[in-house]
Amino acid sequence: MRSFEELLTSVQNRTKNKGMKKVVLCGAEDREGLISVREALHKGIAAPVCVGQRFLIEPLLEELGLTSIEVVATNSEEETAFQSVQCVRQGNGDFILKGGVKTSVLLKAVLHKETGIRKEPLLSHTLVTEMTHQKRFLLITDGGMVIKPTLEEKVAIIANAVKVAKSLGIFLPKIACICAVEVVNPSMPESVDSAILSKMNQRGQIKDCLIEGPVGIDIALDAYAAKVKKIGSEVGGKADILLVPDIHSGNFLGKSAEYFGHFPIGGMVVGAKVPILIVSRADKAESKLNSILLGANECLGGNYV
Repeated sequence: MRSFEELLTSVQNRTKNKGMKKVVLCGAEDREGLISVREALHKGIAAPVCVGQRFLIEPLLEELGLTSIEVVATNSEEETAFQSVQCVRQGNGDFILKGGVKTSVLLKAVLHKETGIRKEPLLSHTLVTEMTHQKRFLLITDGGMVIKPTLEEKVAIIANAVKVAKSLGIFLPKIACICAVEVVNPSMPESVDSAILSKMNQRGQIKDCLIEGPVGIDIALDAYAAKVKKIGSEVGGKADILLVPDIHSGNFLGKSAEYFGHFPIGGMVVGAKVPILIVSRADKAESKLNSILLGANECLGGNYV
């Protein structure tokens, strides 16, 4: 897959045979979220279930021509998050799109020991951005979940991001462990972790990908930079996944891609029993629709054609 447009075509072709999956809009008082699920429905990507305060949702549904959409009425953010998760547990939803609720409230419901839908020990966020000038996807992780990951957590974050890459048809993703320098510096723990991750990958401890680090972001994205700096690299200029050292750098990098580069983006939390689609509440319907595409693609078995 090289673009969200190609992914759209692939998902549409599969839903014709398998039927549309259900996306649960958690906090459907969000107008941009409603626009995104309306587009998803009209394009044959996913059918929506709207969860939230009925008296706020119904006027928006009427305005947007979605009066026949299923609504699960709630009275608070906490109840909205709980009922959204229950929709999945009870078979009335295949994945969740965050709407107007706070991320922390939704994740608390997802991670609840008795009523949640956690699957893996660690959940992490992967941002998928379409590098329109290079006609390919670039994944950034983790700018949304793990604040300052340990080495062990970085291994789990890589595994989650590799799953997303594979669902997009990238079978051996090249991963750049992003740092400010390309050499190991004991004063910069991120560079030490990056070197360890690279060596673990070389020895088969981390599989199904190619890891290199520490790597500057210029080298990861530009083969010319690698050549000028005389750094022999299989990842240089061809990175599929950028592993960032902390949530701050991932957040800044993802928003820079959107606001400076004007690249299309979508976001997905991996590690639950179903995709949890999370982008900023300030994001427009396009980013939320792209996220729905990622979720539907995952639920349809990934794009392997």
